[in-house]
Amino acid sequence: MLDQLLFLSVFLLGAIVGSFLNCVIYRLETGGNFLKGRSFCPLCKKELAWQDLFPIFSFIFLKGKCRYCQQKISWQYPLVEIAAGTIFLLVFKLFFLNSEVLLADCLGLLYYWTIAAFLIVIFVYDLKHYIIPDKIIYPAIIVSGAWYLISGIFFNSYAGYGMLNTAYAALGAAAFFLFIVLVSRGRWMGAGDIKLAFLMGLILGWPGILAALLLAFYLGAIIGVGLMILKKKELKSEVPFAPFLVVGTFLILFWENELLDWYQAIFLLK
Repeated sequence: MLDQLLFLSVFLLGAIVGSFLNCVIYRLETGGNFLKGRSFCPLCKKELAWQDLFPIFSFIFLKGKCRYCQQKISWQYPLVEIAAGTIFLLVFKLFFLNSEVLLADCLGLLYYWTIAAFLIVIFVYDLKHYIIPDKIIYPAIIVSGAWYLISGIFFNSYAGYGMLNTAYAALGAAAFFLFIVLVSRGRWMGAGDIKLAFLMGLILGWPGILAALLLAFYLGAIIGVGLMILKKKELKSEVPFAPFLVVGTFLILFWENELLDWYQAIFLLK
């Protein structure tokens, strides 16, 4: 029972962070300051009361409509809150399935929660606007780089060659995307994808980065073909790629061993 209450609390914490991330996304779009000012309806600009600010539940109780102007609230808001809650819970389980809790685990938990928040914003913003905002990607790289050094030096998370492998993974992934950008003259990928690939390398290291990139390209191809079949996109239509990179990152972060075993069983017939 205590475990269920703890997991529920972690999920609700993630949902609260997701609500804040929705604010960040909206104010990035409008050029506002997401650290100041009360929350308001993006349609009628009416300041929201406290009862309108409960993640997920307010959307349900209000039946998906603004209390004041009765306009429909975007499904982005509850979906981001649910996604953030779920990801926070999965990250929590990575660190606290065992009874022994170390300082490195606590710091690692905070780091991965922070990185998860950055990745969620990147996913939604690129999906909507086909761009990865520098205001998000650069702080994410700084945070990830700092954790890479701190965990490697003080907690021995990267033993010996492991630290170099992580650096090579980040630089190699960025170089690969830079090559694609140069060859395509920016038609296939953007500069933001280079920065995101570098961030992924810092997060996942080697060989996780390779698996995440393969998954991203597989998912991108499947979704792209599906959209063309449904006539939502044409062959030359632009499709944001960062969401696939973010999904690939989360899949490898949470289920790397299972996915690699599945890949070997299906494609290598082992």
